[in-house]
Amino acid sequence: MRIASWSWGGRPHVGLISPDGRELAFVANPDRDLALSTNNDIFIVPIDPKGKAHPTPRDLTTDNRATDVSLRYSPDGRFIAYRRQARAGYESDEFELALYERATGKVRVLTEGFPEWVTDFRWSADSQSLVFQAPVKGRTPLFRVPVDGGAIEPLALPSAGAWDLAPDGRLALTFSRVGTPVELWLADAGGTAPRRLTGVNDPVVAAYDVRPAEELWIPGADGIPVQTFVVKPHGFRKGKRYPLIVNVHGGPQSQWADVLRGDWQIYPGAGYVVAFLNPHGSTGRGQAYVDAIASDWNGKVITDVMAVVDALEREPYVDPERVGAMGWSYGGYVMAWLLGHTDRFEAIAAMMALYDLPTFYGTTEELWFPEHDLGGPPWANRQAYQAASPSTYADRFVTPTLVITGERDFRVPYAQSLELFTALRRRDVPARLVVFPDDGHWPSHVRSMPLYYAAHLDWFHRYLGGAASPYDLEAMVRGRAFTKAPVRAKAGKPARTPTLRP
Repeated sequence: MRIASWSWGGRPHVGLISPDGRELAFVANPDRDLALSTNNDIFIVPIDPKGKAHPTPRDLTTDNRATDVSLRYSPDGRFIAYRRQARAGYESDEFELALYERATGKVRVLTEGFPEWVTDFRWSADSQSLVFQAPVKGRTPLFRVPVDGGAIEPLALPSAGAWDLAPDGRLALTFSRVGTPVELWLADAGGTAPRRLTGVNDPVVAAYDVRPAEELWIPGADGIPVQTFVVKPHGFRKGKRYPLIVNVHGGPQSQWADVLRGDWQIYPGAGYVVAFLNPHGSTGRGQAYVDAIASDWNGKVITDVMAVVDALEREPYVDPERVGAMGWSYGGYVMAWLLGHTDRFEAIAAMMALYDLPTFYGTTEELWFPEHDLGGPPWANRQAYQAASPSTYADRFVTPTLVITGERDFRVPYAQSLELFTALRRRDVPARLVVFPDDGHWPSHVRSMPLYYAAHLDWFHRYLGGAASPYDLEAMVRGRAFTKAPVRAKAGKPARTPTLRP
C-alpha cells in the first residue's frame, strides 16, 4: 500500500496510489459547510507518467450524501473497498463494507444484513475476500466476507485489538481482556490456534492483582437487558462491602469493551467496585439499539443507568450508602442530568460534560451532531432543548461534583464545564474544577492523565471512602509531585499549568 499526500480545495489530504500506479485516491468532503455535513466522498485523480497528479479529481461516491471513508485498493487493482453510511448528517449510522469496481463503476455492499458496524478491514492477498472487524456485545471480533458476496464467516478469535493480515492469511493481533494485559498474538487464517508471541506485561500480572470483569445483563428500559461489566476491588474479600462507582461512556454511540484500560484497574486498586454499562445508544447490539437514543438523551439511558444502580446496590459486596457516578462527554451529560434529578449519589464526576444544550449547539464544531440527535437547531426546537438541558434543573443540584475539562476542547467547549461548576458553587454545592489549558476533548495521556486520575481518587476518597490519591494534587499542578527540578517550557513557549479550583 503506497501512501501519498495531495492538496485540493486548499486542504491537504492523504491518499493511496493504486497498485498499477496510475491514480491517486483520497477522501474529502466537497460540501461548503463542513460543520453541517458528514458527506465524505472518495475521489480519484489520474497520475501522469512523470508521477504528477492531474489537477481535477473525480468523485466516485457523489450519489451517496452520507459518509464514504477508509478506502483500500484490492491487491489486484480491480476494486476499491471502503466503509459507507446511508443516512446523511448522522455520524452514527451503520457502517457497511462496500466495493467499487474500477472498470465498471458499479458499487456493491458486502455486509448487507450484517447487524453491526464495520470498523476496520483488510484485503486478502489474492483479492478474493476481506477480513473486517465489528463491535459485538462488548467485544471486537473479526469476520471474513468473500468478494463474490457469499456468506459472512466469523473467525474463531473472541476479540482483537490492533491487527493485520499476513500474505499467507495468518492474523497478527494484539489481544487483552479487562484482567489480562495486552500482548502480541499470531493465529491462523481462521483465527484458530492463537499463539502468544510476547510476555512484556507478565511482570505486571505477577506484581499486581489485575482484576477481570464480570459480565452482567441487567433488565433496563423496555425490559431490554443492559450489558454491564463489573470490576471488583484489588484484594477483594468475600463478605466485605465496598463503595461503588458507575461509569457511563461517551459517544453516546459507542461501547465499553472487555479490554484492559487504566481506569478499569485504577479505581478497583483504590478499593472500589466499578461498573461500566452499555445503555441504549451503545454499539454492538444492532443499529436499532444505537438509534434509540436519538432525541431521547434523558430517557431510556437514564432508566438503564438507574436500573444498574438498583441491581448492584442489592449485591452483597456493594455498600449502598457509598455510591458514586462518573462520565465523560455524553457520559458527562448524564452526570449533569442526574445532578438535577436524583440525590442518590454521594459524589459525581463530570468530564467534558454537555451542560447547557442551546449554547453547546452554538459553540461545537460538529453542528450535524446536535442537529440529528437533538432534532434540529435550538430556535426550531426550543422546548425540547430546554427540557433536555441539565442547566434547566440547576436549582435541584445537591451532590458534590468534580468537573474536568480541556480549554482546547472544540467538541464540547470548556465553557460548558465552567457553567456547570458555576451553578454548583452558586448553589453552595461542594465542587472542584480542573481545567487542562493545552488539551482538547481527550487530555494527553502523558501530560494530563496522571492529574486526571489523581483528582478522581482524591474526590471519591472524600465522599466514598476509598483510598486517597497517592499524589498531592497541588504538587502535581505545580510540577512538584515527581521531581524537585523546576518545570521548563518548550522553547519559545511559557509553561502552562492546569487550573485547580476547590
